[in-house]
Amino acid sequence: MSPTAHPLRVAALQMVSRAELAPNLAAAATLIEQAAAAGAQLAVLPEYFCLMGRRDTDKVALREADGHGPIQDFLAAQAQRHRLWLVGGTLPLAAPEPERVMNTVLVFDPQGRRAARYDKIHLFAFRQGEESYDEARTIAPGTQPVAFSLTLDDGSAYTIGLSVCYDLRFPELYRALGALDLILVPAAFTATTGRAHWELLLRARAVENLCYVLAAAQGGQHENGRATFGHSMLIDPWGRVVASHADGPGLAVGDLDPRLIAQCRASLPALDHRVIG
Repeated sequence: MSPTAHPLRVAALQMVSRAELAPNLAAAATLIEQAAAAGAQLAVLPEYFCLMGRRDTDKVALREADGHGPIQDFLAAQAQRHRLWLVGGTLPLAAPEPERVMNTVLVFDPQGRRAARYDKIHLFAFRQGEESYDEARTIAPGTQPVAFSLTLDDGSAYTIGLSVCYDLRFPELYRALGALDLILVPAAFTATTGRAHWELLLRARAVENLCYVLAAAQGGQHENGRATFGHSMLIDPWGRVVASHADGPGLAVGDLDPRLIAQCRASLPALDHRVIG
């Protein structure tokens, strides 16, 4: 990306997803419309935007074949309707094993065409007292890091890296993608781990990669009893929080300034000083 590129307005869409598909799609549609009204050219939904089931296996029952299904059709139609780039948080796509799914990010361009797919690589596991999670029971891991190029009508282009939630703890994922202008992190961080680590990790990824980070989170108390941390935010390459939304449904909207990326990299050329990897 050239420092003469035009700024890119982005929006992280925060939800408190329910245990049925239809109300989640309706809630997502409302937030996407609000993002478009705020001038967003890129909108990002959170992890599990389409379903926070009462049981881990609920997502398996909702799985879609790659390329077809109500959730994928919804995302394509919303991107086309609002003429923006839309990142579909995560949705369950069919995996080789019938008892598991891929936890997949899909990106659609303003014409409603699919531009990228990323399958979550790192699967969350956590146990503390009564709180316990193990995503590997129902999710198969992805294997390939993915970045895509977002080009505006004026020709300005941004290189954007994809990741999901627990991926945030693995900095080597982002370094494998090379120089990025923006990292996306749709997430459903637990309230427990979020209070301790969410903002810390997001700011670290921004600083070490000298790029923007946009994180779209689940944020509230869910019908399945799970509490998610929220605090969706946009962070600049110097580690400053540009915009945030703490709790409940809502938006965090801000602009990517290509000149700031260039200034930070010129002042602190850490990416050029890499020795390992």
